[in-house]
Amino acid sequence: MPAQSRFFSRLGLSVACAVGAFMTLGCGEKSARDDVITVYSARAEHLISPLFDRYTEETGIEIRYITDNAGALIQRLKAEGGNTPADILLTVDAGNLWQASQEGLFQPLDSEIIEAHIPAHRRADNGDWTGLSVRARTLVYSTARVDPSELSTYEALAEPQWEGRLCLRTSKKVYNQSLVATMINTLGEDETENIVRGWVSNLATDPFANDTATMEAIAAGQCDVAIVNTYYFGRLQRSNPEIPLALFWPNQDGRGVHINVSGGGITRHAKNPDGARALLEWLAGEQAQYQFAEVNQEYPANPRVDVSEEVAAWGDFRADDVNVEVAGRLQSDAIRLMDRARYR
Repeated sequence: MPAQSRFFSRLGLSVACAVGAFMTLGCGEKSARDDVITVYSARAEHLISPLFDRYTEETGIEIRYITDNAGALIQRLKAEGGNTPADILLTVDAGNLWQASQEGLFQPLDSEIIEAHIPAHRRADNGDWTGLSVRARTLVYSTARVDPSELSTYEALAEPQWEGRLCLRTSKKVYNQSLVATMINTLGEDETENIVRGWVSNLATDPFANDTATMEAIAAGQCDVAIVNTYYFGRLQRSNPEIPLALFWPNQDGRGVHINVSGGGITRHAKNPDGARALLEWLAGEQAQYQFAEVNQEYPANPRVDVSEEVAAWGDFRADDVNVEVAGRLQSDAIRLMDRARYR
């Protein structure tokens, strides 16, 4: 059943009545109940439903949810205002979390438990939201045509040796915007623009719509190296263990590999803020953290939690420890820079 339908069917009401119940106190449905938590999630249903089912089994608390893309959910929260049923917004990329915070859609977490479990650089400076899983955006290369000793940094992909050998995902995706934003933070805008212009000059073909298509282009011989999120590589490797691709961890002598988070916060107008806080604290705990990350081949945001065997096989790396919030704060600058560099 689609998530939206599942959300309304769980209310035991008609869709029309359910909408009315959220917008008013009608249809006999209380809007504030301690045994129900409502979640808007940009994280896909198959990644969150097992955890929500487990939480319900452990606590008896029902979780109602809908899934959509981050932009749509943020606009929905803004439109609903104080009438929203949502207690929690879960989304991917710190840039989206930062935007939601800037729009005033969160309230402070005020959780010592979350602060104890999740490092400060994986949470909002103002306490509005927390990361719940970590994803690395790193290099993937052809094992048939690239010696890993040729690779070093993100910046080096702008050098002449990679002319006609580089593939990239479109700049319209927030993941690349976040990478460029953190580069601006570390290197400055002028140097970052020169690097991005070098990437564009070295492209073997037009940017791709997603990371999977980008990696498939390497395997097909269209290019030799690309920048991707590790979990996309994991999915491709799981479906085709013999695919001639491998990961490389760049910038190990400098700032480290670019990381980002998926995460969430309590909505400003939550009807059950205490229940929302308890769920987020549970998701930040050690048992839930393993499952939250493992189901999507990510890294736990809680550093005390081990990674899955599949992820561990990719090896250890030094990660950039800049606060992931930079991805949001400098996102507009990154978009303008990529546009100037003709990175489409």
